[in-house]
Amino acid sequence: MTSIAVMIPCYNEEAAIPKVVADFRRALPQAMIYVYDNNSQDRTAEVARAASAIVRTELLQGKGNVVRRMFSDIEADIYVLVDGDDTYDAASAPKMVQALLNGPLDMVNGSRITTIEKAYRPGHRFGNWLLTGMVAWIFGNRFTDMLSGYRVMSRRFVKSFPALSAGFETETELTVHALELRMPTAEIQIPYKERPLGSMSKLSTFRDGFRILWTIIVLVKEERPMQFFSLVSAALAVVSIALISPIIIEYLHTGLVPRLPTAVLSMGLMIVSFLSLTCGLVLDTVTRGRREMKRMRYLNIPAPNAGNAGEPPQ
Repeated sequence: MTSIAVMIPCYNEEAAIPKVVADFRRALPQAMIYVYDNNSQDRTAEVARAASAIVRTELLQGKGNVVRRMFSDIEADIYVLVDGDDTYDAASAPKMVQALLNGPLDMVNGSRITTIEKAYRPGHRFGNWLLTGMVAWIFGNRFTDMLSGYRVMSRRFVKSFPALSAGFETETELTVHALELRMPTAEIQIPYKERPLGSMSKLSTFRDGFRILWTIIVLVKEERPMQFFSLVSAALAVVSIALISPIIIEYLHTGLVPRLPTAVLSMGLMIVSFLSLTCGLVLDTVTRGRREMKRMRYLNIPAPNAGNAGEPPQ
């Protein structure tokens, strides 16, 4: 028997959460539905409990903190992660679960499609395209909607996920985790709709966009240290050469070094450039070892529906 957990992180979703719980109850009647309240100022927890969801609380503010707590606490074979704002299509859940089992896969991402401008504002659409493109260029081009809040994941994915981020950047971390361990994944297009009346978006286009961008930079440093520090090394070397070139030319013509501080600065930058390259070489070895440990942890957990791929969940 395959157990399924629907995990719904919530902050001030009193208007939307009863319908979200009811819709997923119909779509996945065999699933346990968990609502994690993140210090809501309204009656989110109360109405979720009235809708027969299992309600728990995470006191540390931020979606990433809620995801960490859910992944730690909940035991299941398949995990469905979805936002509690009633913008995602619950009817798509069985198709996503079945795709995960048929693979078997470790993550199925729900790629949003909509013609409703208010549901998916142009600023959010452009930011998602830009940030998804950056991750695709650096880590691998396997997803078109990296920031989707609707995913189905295997137990081996969830229990090997480090969950280090605190806020909305957790979606970026989830995506890079799958790409770095080269997990079998898929992406399914799902309808995306406008929030119900009374539900307000908690996403700040610029603030959260910059936080996600910073997360990408940190992940590049952590997961691709050779490329990151090589780029830093090259930039420092170019500046150093640009500073020293006129001094060398003048020295060749006159035998004098009139701008000694600039020459010293150039030498210092070149030394730091070589140190940066050395850091990249050392950290690349460390990262490979860390990745191997994560891979071994991942392989210690059986694949979803192992030996019974293709059979529907009971």
